[in-house]
Amino acid sequence: MNIREAQIEDIETMFEIRTSVTENHQSREEISELGITPETVTQMLQNDCCAWIADIDGKSIGFSIANATDKTIFGVFVLPSFEGRGVGKALVQKAEEWLFSQNIEEIWLLTGNDPSLRAYGFYLHLGWKPAGVIKDGDMEGEMKFVKAVYRNSST
Repeated sequence: MNIREAQIEDIETMFEIRTSVTENHQSREEISELGITPETVTQMLQNDCCAWIADIDGKSIGFSIANATDKTIFGVFVLPSFEGRGVGKALVQKAEEWLFSQNIEEIWLLTGNDPSLRAYGFYLHLGWKPAGVIKDGDMEGEMKFVKAVYRNSST
């Protein structure tokens, strides 16, 4: 598996991956209603966001995107046929590394607050800590997770 920084020409692929997932599935129309379009993602990548694409044998199988201004991992999505192979973990780690390299000491993300959701357990497994349920508009019932930078005591 290769992980590379996403480029503007990868945005359509990111939308294809995003709309392929089974858990937390949203159509392009639903995503657009939230203000997430190819144009807004282009603006994000040109400003305060960075994204990564995971490829296997030239096929894009997942992506993550992080926002430095909001100090968040905005999204992590993997094609269903590649779940459970470490792709999501590697993409989260890339986003974490980039955010921490931006001198951010605490980052967060939102996911469903139902412990039976795969994403909920996935983030716990990666060392993220639940920080409470968000009850505001589109975020109703979302769990906020936080992760603080861990400084190496020998440096």
